[in-house]
Amino acid sequence: MMKIIIIVTALFASTGWLVSQPVTEVEGAIKLGNFQDPNPELGTMRWTGSDFEIWNGVIWASLTGNKEVGTVKDVDGNSYKTIRMGSQVWMAENFRVTQYNDKTVIDQITNNTTWEGLSTGAWCWYTNDSNYDRPYGKLYNWYAVNTGKLCPSGWHVPTDAEWTNLTDFLGGLDIAGGKMKEAGTTHWISPNTGATNESGFTGLPGGGRGTSGSFFDLGDFGLWWSSTESSSSNAWYRSVYYGNIDVGRLGDGKRLGFSVRCVKNQ
Repeated sequence: MMKIIIIVTALFASTGWLVSQPVTEVEGAIKLGNFQDPNPELGTMRWTGSDFEIWNGVIWASLTGNKEVGTVKDVDGNSYKTIRMGSQVWMAENFRVTQYNDKTVIDQITNNTTWEGLSTGAWCWYTNDSNYDRPYGKLYNWYAVNTGKLCPSGWHVPTDAEWTNLTDFLGGLDIAGGKMKEAGTTHWISPNTGATNESGFTGLPGGGRGTSGSFFDLGDFGLWWSSTESSSSNAWYRSVYYGNIDVGRLGDGKRLGFSVRCVKNQ
């Protein structure tokens, strides 16, 4: 099979500088893609309006060095893809750990009454079904977040301000959701409006668990905690929805079960 070598050179008109990025090798012919294709062929290239990207089988990776991808492991040994967005490095998958980073076991709570009465950290799978662990991850109450020990060493649950930094980088709350949602309807219900995942965040609709222990909105909503209280009984979180491109910034009860993403310490 023919091997194509791509050398990307960026010209900055204001300075006259030419910057050549490292050589990228692609097996086969170059294929042009777009934001609407949920299953592009490996090696497909597209133009985002500001950057050339190529599909590497996992995400649309920048050809000009604007995106940095990597991995990080939690204390259980689970490995997560990571993505740089602006000045921040985020997990590109929902968290699945069962222990704090000091190896203290986090309580798994399946009983609704027990969940409702909690004021300590806990996790569950959606409808207590382990089949949802991949790709949706686990749901955690805010008390687990508030320990400061949920994420791997060197990482943390993002603050409300760090979530705002991300959505501002992606153009603001009114449009960032489309750039954060996984494209297509493999996991999201139709029509998954405006989903491009151009950020690489790969947001999934993991739904949540109510304060009474009931489960809701798998396929409809992606819901992620921040580490910041909005009141003595509530905390800030972010939501994305299948029917629009917005990101919601809301405060609600700490006994709710939401997904978690970790961000790297700066």
